Amino acid sequence: MSRKISFLDKMFWVTESKANPKHVAGIQILEMPEGAAQDYVEKLHAELQTFTDAASPFNCRVSSFLGYPIRLKPIDKLDMDYHVQLHEIADLNDKVEIHQFVAQLHETWLDRDKPLWQYHLIKDRSNTRFAIYVKVHHMCGDGATLIRIFQRGYAETKNDENFVPVWATKAERRPRKKANIFKRILGGIWGFVVTIFDILWILFRLLVKILRLNTHYMPVPFSGTKTVLTGQVKKGRAVSTVELDFNRVTRLSKRLRASANEIMLCAFDIAVHRFLKDYGHTFDKALYTNMPINLRKPGELTGGNKIAIVPVKLAFGQKDPYLRLRQIIENHRIVKHAASVSHPAAFSYYTLLIQSFSLLFELLRVSDWVRPIGNILISNMPGPKNELYFKDARLLSTCPVSTMTPGGGLNITMVTYNGVAQIGLVCCNTKIKDLEPVSRYFLEAFELLEDCIDDPSLDTDCIGEQDEEPPKTIVEEEILPEDEIVDEGEVGIGKLHQA
Repeated sequence: MSRKISFLDKMFWVTESKANPKHVAGIQILEMPEGAAQDYVEKLHAELQTFTDAASPFNCRVSSFLGYPIRLKPIDKLDMDYHVQLHEIADLNDKVEIHQFVAQLHETWLDRDKPLWQYHLIKDRSNTRFAIYVKVHHMCGDGATLIRIFQRGYAETKNDENFVPVWATKAERRPRKKANIFKRILGGIWGFVVTIFDILWILFRLLVKILRLNTHYMPVPFSGTKTVLTGQVKKGRAVSTVELDFNRVTRLSKRLRASANEIMLCAFDIAVHRFLKDYGHTFDKALYTNMPINLRKPGELTGGNKIAIVPVKLAFGQKDPYLRLRQIIENHRIVKHAASVSHPAAFSYYTLLIQSFSLLFELLRVSDWVRPIGNILISNMPGPKNELYFKDARLLSTCPVSTMTPGGGLNITMVTYNGVAQIGLVCCNTKIKDLEPVSRYFLEAFELLEDCIDDPSLDTDCIGEQDEEPPKTIVEEEILPEDEIVDEGEVGIGKLHQA
């Protein structure tokens, strides 16, 4: 049975090119069961290839007309040599080697004449661990949808006897409520009117901000800074992964009165500044991040893509990590408020509007000449809370690797698994060597945020920002050490002097 494709899903197909494929992926590290044979991975590969009876969307190819996708159409037979492959590298303990190998797999697009997914098993000759690189087209779903789909192929206990991989599992059909046709028509008309009004309101507020009549609103698109990470998206990828105990994130979140997402934004803002400074960049304004917003209602389990991506201004001009975080919190919540008071469809179409311009620049190959929408894209999704098994192999980690947006930048995706934040980074490697320093700088920035609470003297040192000298004040207050504070009766509290 064929399946319809939503307009937003279709855009991932239409905007795809060989230089900028639109698949998302994950790097999974697994541990073989105790006493496993030396050819365990080879046998697993052979077993996986026997599951030729796939379920939707894994058994569907795109049916298109003049390059425009119409629907997903089931096929009779899967090419398992294409969909499930086996590779061998020198050392799975070498993270850099894994990252480089995965980057090569990630830069090639999926065969458009086949169902849009692949499983790559990766082994070495002397390890009890192996890796799986999973690749699936973004039109099959956004992060929340794909996490929910792929969890069907894993279990909380070893499942050697009844194991079925995700592409062969049948999804449970949820009963649909029969809606009154008149309510549907009236609801659709009303939703359309509200959406148009909200889009016009968003554009009006942006115009007001451009005219500087009221700047308290979302960033104006294409305000990002051109860096070695932005510009025309070309073939070639750099990939890195990093892990962080999520309990540390939640503890820090409570202490700093910030969301986990805002903590991660701040840490990566500092890390990216340091990385770009290594390449000679200096900054006279804040960087911007593209932030995906989940447009689903609480508890909604719809498939496909239901997200909006809007720019958020990061921090600038403060060396104190805590003050940088407060800037990000304020800027982040301005955007969240704008999203909360708008119809979800309005934000979705606003995303399509600004991304269309970015895509046009990419098609005209002028992305190097215009400012990007944002410098980085950071998304955060909850994953499985408990440890999982792939058949009888224990899943140790699973780091997401996303796609590239037009205009480039660094794409950072975080998924929580078994109490650990699993973070994947990807970008073009045409102007940089690798992303390993960003992962290292991120961990150092997070530790800096933790330590600065009790030690206000800590700062980000020099991260390349060239801030203007602050204007002099009429009166400045100097905070003295305790042993230098004089009696209040002499000069009052502290010491005042004229500028």
